[in-house]
Amino acid sequence: MEQMLSFVIPVLNEQDSIKLLYEKIMEQVRQQEYLYEILFIDDGSTDDSALRVKELREKDKNVHLIMFRKNFGKAMALQTGFRNAQGDIIITMDADLQDDPCEIPRFVEKINEGYDLVSGWKRDRHDPLEKRLPSKLFNKVTEKLSGVQLHDFNCGFKAYRREVVESIDIYGELHRYIPVLANRKGFRITEIVVHHNKREFGKSKYGIERYLRGLFDSFTVAFLGRFYDRPMYFFGRIGLILCTFGGMVCFYLVYLWCTKQTIGNRPLVQLGVLLVIVGIQMISIGFIGDMLVDATYHSRYNEAHVKEKL
Repeated sequence: MEQMLSFVIPVLNEQDSIKLLYEKIMEQVRQQEYLYEILFIDDGSTDDSALRVKELREKDKNVHLIMFRKNFGKAMALQTGFRNAQGDIIITMDADLQDDPCEIPRFVEKINEGYDLVSGWKRDRHDPLEKRLPSKLFNKVTEKLSGVQLHDFNCGFKAYRREVVESIDIYGELHRYIPVLANRKGFRITEIVVHHNKREFGKSKYGIERYLRGLFDSFTVAFLGRFYDRPMYFFGRIGLILCTFGGMVCFYLVYLWCTKQTIGNRPLVQLGVLLVIVGIQMISIGFIGDMLVDATYHSRYNEAHVKEKL
């Protein structure tokens, strides 16, 4: 059975590059004789990006446009694309032409070797130093926290089997951690070096503040990766430690009281009681977390943010 490729491409003010990107994708599609669809997700562009996609759609009905009412961010754009893609293999790439479509056959080849997710690695990156350095730090921290061995988590050029994108939900800045989320589900992940072009059109949408938000999300991903389906292991462990130390303090105070010593004015009284109470609370949070995990999970995803779909 012939495979179908779905290209999911978030767009934010990229009117000058859309047509050229489409032509470069079509070169590979025609050479390899792929079945295909191309989904452009307009994330609240204020230029003529949507108009350029509509012009392409007039000539090629395999081109689709999904317009947001405003800018919701790359994670929501990808999530929307994943939920609307029909292909067996989903390929994500940026619309600024820094991702080179000539790499597409290599991604498909790796997927057909048995991998579930293939991530690009921009080893020779043509970006300013102030963008490369935070990215390197981000990748090192994410690798250490997650245990997933990749050089470039933030590369938007990736290929997925359909079952991967169907099994994950992304929001906030979690698009940076898709390999981590997929690894948690047990999918096979690999990485290939990809050619990275210098930006010729538009300007970068990323700043230092996005890496800061991404760092906070890395803590969330690290926690979810270890304790998503067993929160009691985290909260219960902390609660047990606090209760143990609180109990030791209280037993010590009882000993002093039994030996006729005054304990009412000792700070240890407040400390012991506080440790026990907080410990019990942490264990209770663990119980509640386990009950929530056991309950029916409802996806966060809906399409209230979509203005138009073609």
